[in-house]
Amino acid sequence: MHELGIANSVLEAVRAEARLHPGARFTKVGVRVGELSGVEPDSLSFCFEALVAGSDLAPLELAIERCPRRHRCPACDVSFVVVDYELACPQCGKAQTDCIGGEELELSFLEVEQP
Repeated sequence: MHELGIANSVLEAVRAEARLHPGARFTKVGVRVGELSGVEPDSLSFCFEALVAGSDLAPLELAIERCPRRHRCPACDVSFVVVDYELACPQCGKAQTDCIGGEELELSFLEVEQP
């Protein structure tokens, strides 16, 4: 399961940060997941919760920011969210547009309570 490996990588990143801040309690980690990343956010959340339960990081919470597919029109420089696979520019109608977002898979934040 692809999402299990990603959830484990998120926890490894949190543990690495925890080593830099002894005694701090980590409460929430944020992840940005793009529509085109190939990651199912609900599955990632399930895997994360399963790995955190009963671990040294419990009750660490995962916050997922879903990032839609975005395109930009080179003709009129309009950026837009792609809905229902409609890739043409909503401003000028040009069919040839460039993908500029939706492939994200990254840590976005870590909430910490200092002792």
